[in-house]
Amino acid sequence: MSTIQVTPEARDELTPTGPLRAAINFGNPVLANRDPSTGAPSGVSVDLARRLATLLGVQLQLVLYAAAGEVVAGCERGEWDVAFVACDPVRGKGIEQTAPYILIEGAYLVPEGSPIRSNDEVDVAGVRVVVGKGSAYDLFLTRTLQHATILRASTSPEVVQVMLAQHCEVAAGVRQQLEFDAQSREGLRMLPGRFMVIEQSMGTPKGRPAAARLLADFVANTLETGFVAASLTAHGIAGATVATRSARG
Repeated sequence: MSTIQVTPEARDELTPTGPLRAAINFGNPVLANRDPSTGAPSGVSVDLARRLATLLGVQLQLVLYAAAGEVVAGCERGEWDVAFVACDPVRGKGIEQTAPYILIEGAYLVPEGSPIRSNDEVDVAGVRVVVGKGSAYDLFLTRTLQHATILRASTSPEVVQVMLAQHCEVAAGVRQQLEFDAQSREGLRMLPGRFMVIEQSMGTPKGRPAAARLLADFVANTLETGFVAASLTAHGIAGATVATRSARG
């Protein structure tokens, strides 16, 4: 079992302003949502943030964002100390990331009458793919799509709305969000399979080595103790996979 040693250096690096400032991204429904009755933030990332604050013995301050791109911008502005972000080389430039704790599928959704039947048929000239601006899907597809055109919605939950409003061919994003949209609206169809798997990690701004080491131990501990799996179950999240310590291979 991984142990967590909270050194004075790690605590200072994670709480430079006093409380633990944790970035919460509502753009990914697997990780965070608002409680339907109270509006309070809830989800796996909130549970992890509370557990970490308790470990550090400090107050927790949630810093709320509507999209992953805003979280990255918040890092540049010094607004948070710990965040829950997808492992990606672009994110890694300014954020020291842990090994993943959750694996999330990226999928495509199309209008029911679309001739597109498989993921392989998406990257074609004339096909417009809508993604959430700055999301892991945006970063990945920007690197990999060679022929299709990418259009960016302000946030991931708005992707399907933008696709329909602009009569685009494909929406890309978190499988759970797209499946919810497909069930909520008529005339939409999920493509089978996935086009990517996102490794969801914790992170702290670059230049905080002691904090990064503590976060690495913290993530390993939450996986080994079953905390992440229990949190997913408690929040009724289906479809996400709990990572293993060798998930990055």
